Amino acid sequence: MSYSAGASLPPPSRDLSRSCAVVGLGETDYRQDYQAAREAARNRDPDYRPCTPEGLALKAFERALDDSGLQRKDIDGLSVSFLYGGPDARSTANLLGVQPRQFVDSIGIMAGPLPAACAAIAQGKCDTVALVYAVATRAQGRKFGGALHRENAAPASYYYYHPWGWSSQAAHWAFAWQHYMATYGVTEEDLASVAIQMRRNAMATDHAIMHKPLTMEDYLASRYVVRPLHLYDLCLVNDGGVCLILRRADMSSGLPHSPVLLGGWGEAVVGCNKMDTLVRHRLRPQFQEAGRQALDMAGLTLSDVQHFECYDASTNHLVNHLEGHGFTAPGEGLEFCKSGEMAVGGSLPVNTAGGMLSGSYMHGWNHVAEITRQLRHEAGPRQIEGVEVSMFSLAQTDRVHPLIFMRGNSP
Repeated sequence: MSYSAGASLPPPSRDLSRSCAVVGLGETDYRQDYQAAREAARNRDPDYRPCTPEGLALKAFERALDDSGLQRKDIDGLSVSFLYGGPDARSTANLLGVQPRQFVDSIGIMAGPLPAACAAIAQGKCDTVALVYAVATRAQGRKFGGALHRENAAPASYYYYHPWGWSSQAAHWAFAWQHYMATYGVTEEDLASVAIQMRRNAMATDHAIMHKPLTMEDYLASRYVVRPLHLYDLCLVNDGGVCLILRRADMSSGLPHSPVLLGGWGEAVVGCNKMDTLVRHRLRPQFQEAGRQALDMAGLTLSDVQHFECYDASTNHLVNHLEGHGFTAPGEGLEFCKSGEMAVGGSLPVNTAGGMLSGSYMHGWNHVAEITRQLRHEAGPRQIEGVEVSMFSLAQTDRVHPLIFMRGNSP
């Protein structure tokens, strides 16, 4: 079995629900690596060795394997995601010291590898898949937007409107946020509540990059990146790696941690009128349809979700996810945040490790890592009491992918 990057996910199926479980988790040292890179740059340290995708992948895998209680010989499937360049899957297998009988191709950024691996396991292609992601965004000096993104040099989904100034992701996010402000009569101060809540969440997370408190004054004093979005409205840029080990559910007992079951997934694709969908509708039809598919597959309803992780490349992205799936009515997401409902202890804790705004920018993999910790009940000071069901939502400019997870039996 092989699913190509950018292809559709395996169709949602009740037969696949709860058939696989996350049994191993490994992350690299986001905070330490970020601080080391900044210090080396300030001091112009000639001996500093920046992170590499290979080194990050190996560290995340070693930690996940140790966390799972399994051995290398148990890994018979491999999925590799090096977003900005790295070794191919077979070279990565050699690097990790595993001999998979099945390679599961990555699909998109985050949602694809988990459903594809689950389908591979269900078809008997393998029993245990290591899903490895690593990116050295900062070390490689990658830039986002601006003059570097010329014709044929960047994804059309982001740069379709390049002649009108949409030369970066932030440019069209700002345009969409201007429309939201005009529609619902909200302000920059209202949006600041999201950045401030994500910073509070990160401050309770040891490996989160940003630990300094963020005040309203700090937010308003920060520079605009694309008006009206401030610096703190946009995600971090850092290096890191994540490894998830996915195993057949009936083989997941007796391991060190409670298994985290993959209950459902969905997919909805944006049509040809991307401007209208992104700005006026803010992907709401796609959130609704994809969310319905994922919840139906899991046999759950939206009211069963106790914890929500979403792809927060910008603060208004997070609001779009929240309102799009129906956790709040359109135009009410910011009041939901300001009233404390997104905090641990609120009615729907959101991005409890700080997300990509203050935690770590791992293209959604960090969100699933946090879901794993929460459903194992191992999240320490940010633990959601009694959480059993979590939802992850990934939105790209051309499609929406949600995933539903639930806590399995304790070991």
